[in-house]
Parts: sequence; structure tokens; C-alpha cells
Amino acid sequence: MKGRVHLGVGNDLKDIARKHISIEGTMKSKSILLIIILFNSSILFAQKANNVKVKEEPQKGKVYFSPLPVIAVNPTYGVMYGLAASTSMFVGEPSNTRMSTSLGTLTYSTKKQLMFTFKTNMYLAEDNWILLGDWRYFNTSQPTYGLGTGPQSVKLAPGSGYEYKDGMFSEPVPDAQLMKFKYLRFHETVLKKIQTNFYAGIGYHLDIHSDIKDNLLNPDTIPQVITSHYAYSTHYGYNPEKYTLSGISLNAMYDSRDNAATPYKGMYALITFRYNPEFLGSSQNASSLWVEYRDYISLSKKPQPSHMLAFWVYGNFQTSGHLPYLDLPALGWDQFGRSGRAYTQGRFRGENLVYSELEYRIHLLGIKKNPDFMGAVAFVNTTTASNKDANIALFQYMNFGYGVGLRFMMNKTSRTNITLDYAWGAYGAQGLFLNVNETF
Repeated sequence: MKGRVHLGVGNDLKDIARKHISIEGTMKSKSILLIIILFNSSILFAQKANNVKVKEEPQKGKVYFSPLPVIAVNPTYGVMYGLAASTSMFVGEPSNTRMSTSLGTLTYSTKKQLMFTFKTNMYLAEDNWILLGDWRYFNTSQPTYGLGTGPQSVKLAPGSGYEYKDGMFSEPVPDAQLMKFKYLRFHETVLKKIQTNFYAGIGYHLDIHSDIKDNLLNPDTIPQVITSHYAYSTHYGYNPEKYTLSGISLNAMYDSRDNAATPYKGMYALITFRYNPEFLGSSQNASSLWVEYRDYISLSKKPQPSHMLAFWVYGNFQTSGHLPYLDLPALGWDQFGRSGRAYTQGRFRGENLVYSELEYRIHLLGIKKNPDFMGAVAFVNTTTASNKDANIALFQYMNFGYGVGLRFMMNKTSRTNITLDYAWGAYGAQGLFLNVNETF
């Protein structure tokens, strides 16, 4: 879809801190204006933050607050504007407690798209408990491209169109399928420290999609035009206009990172098994598994600990039943919505999905009050997703993204920074991504 510009906010605090503008196709002159606005905002807030006198040693209970304006102009959404705010603090003594972080975003467009996200990662005194929160409300629109990775042509059944019921075909939909919907998410997880850096706990997760509208769906024509969402939903017994996923999770986590916002060293691993029974309000019984690992490998000693290789991989798998279409594993729907730079959120979706990313980080410029004021990154990522109905297996197709970016440290004590990246991907995808705190 040429000239389509998508702003996602939120999307890891589908959106959190994912504030990204993803552009597939040709760049417009208005996008250049947007880059200038965002770049100037980055410099302004970084300089402002560094002009504030802060103690070298972090303090218990002190809140480090970093606001950031969000503004975009594009032919698809009109004018989009709002605010993102990152906060960091030590709930316990800094000597034995990790820094807690939160990120909130609120944006609205002239075409009446409202998106709110609030994500938290809180460490209580001596890291004995960790509280993870992910709240969202969207009244928005988003394209879907069917299930599985690979070229769009492989996702359509052979013949004249897509077979969504036995012997019934529709006109093939070869490109983006725009959907409008409302989305409410409430996720809260409580983890208890079992031993140093190792935690286990339970969580509750609620996802409600309502007022779902497929813009391309037209079942009254001959032949019919059936979208991927409608075909999947009706085939597996879901109401294509509304569905709910409500369940509990069992979680195990290992976290030795020195800072959750911008790590310089350590490792992170998470396993989450989520069960969504009908008796808790789910439209159908279903379960899923999330497995994630991150590592940070230093390439130099002091005074430049930010020179490193960072690695991230996760897998999201449907383990029983059938999840609703918009709740299937999808790119960009990790907790902070950071995966898949180069692509729109949800660009790849499937029953199972695996994502990996490698990023090289280097120091560029320091100033008197902040030796890590400016840095740069180069990264490459890959996504694979399955679609059993189209005989697309996991790892059969790999879709890559790559890019470069700049980093501006807004607060050296909390390591809050602004990330500004440009990425390219398959099928003409490219985009500018603006975030608060590191991508991972």
C-alpha cells in the first residue's frame, strides 16, 4: 500500500512504548517534516534533562520524569498528536533494589483514533517482589495481512480465490486488509523472588476486542470478498465482531540486568504459560506459551559500558484450542511493542511465531554532565510465523528487517534515553521509530 503511514504508540512498557511511525512504500515530504520535528524534540529534551543538576548517586523514592511530545502529519491519519511520559524511581535502597520504570502514552488523531497505554515494571524493596502491568485502550484501525510469513501469494489457497468453507471461495485479497476495532487490555503479573535474580508468580490477563469492522469484507457480492479475519473467525466459531480472552498465567523469570530501561550488562529470560478458560469469561477455551531471552555482551570496559552487542529472541505459541484472530501471536505485540522495527504492528501473525534481533550499540559523544549523551546503533531482526490452513510451517519463510539509529540520554542517573531509528524490511516496508528507553 503506497504512501501508507502508520503511527503506533506503545507499541515493550502493539504500542508502549512503542511510539513509531512505520511507512510502507514511498516517503512523502510530510514525513521529512516529521523527522525534523522528532529530531529537534529529542535534542531539546535531552539538553533540558542534562541541564538539571542531579546527584551522581541515585536516591530512594526520587522520581525521574521524562516527557516527550508525539506529533505526526500524514495523508492516512491526518494530524496525530499526544504525549508520552517515562518515569523511573527506586522503591527500595538503590544498593539492593533495581530501578522501577513506567511508560504512558496518549495520542489522538484528526480521524478520531484514540490510543492509550500504561506499562509498568516495578521492583519492590530488595527486589523481593516484581509487579508487571500492561494497560491499554485503543479505538483505532490497523491493517492485517493474513496468517503466516512469506509473500502474500502463498497465503491464498490454490484456484480462483480463498477457500474459507468447504467448496466456497472468495476473491483473493492480495494486500493489506484494513480493520477498525476497539481494544481493551488489562494485564497484571506478580512475581516473588525465589533466589537471587530468579522469580516465579502468577498473573491475570484480559483482552477484549469489540466493534470489529473489516473494511474489505463484502459477503453480498458474487463472488464474495472474504477477509482473513472473517474466514478464520467463522471457521473456528468466533463472533467476527467481538471476542474476549480472559485467563491466568504461570510465570518464571530470570533477570540479572543492571537497569531495565537501558541495560549495560546481564541477562533476562521469561517463560509464561497462559490458560484462558470459558468460566473466566473467554469466548473459547485456549492456551498459549511465551518464551523469551535477552543477553547483553560488553565489547569494552569502562568508561564506555554502552559499547555492546544486544541479543533478543522470543517465541509465542498457541498450545491448545484456537485463539481469536487478533489475539494470535503477532509481530509488535510484545509487552512494550518494540519488536519488528521496519514493519507495522501486527504485520506478521500466525498460530506460532518466533522473533529474534541482534543490535550493535556504540558510544558517539559525551558532554560534561553526561558522558553517555549520544550513541548509535545498527540492528537486524527476523520473524517467522505459521499458518497451518495454508500449509505454512514455522521457519518455512523468514522475513527480515534492518536499520540504524541514534540514542540521546535524557537522564544519566535513570538511564532514560530517546531512541530514534530508521528501518527497512521486506515488501517495501520502511519506517521511522521513536521511543523512550531502549528497544530491549
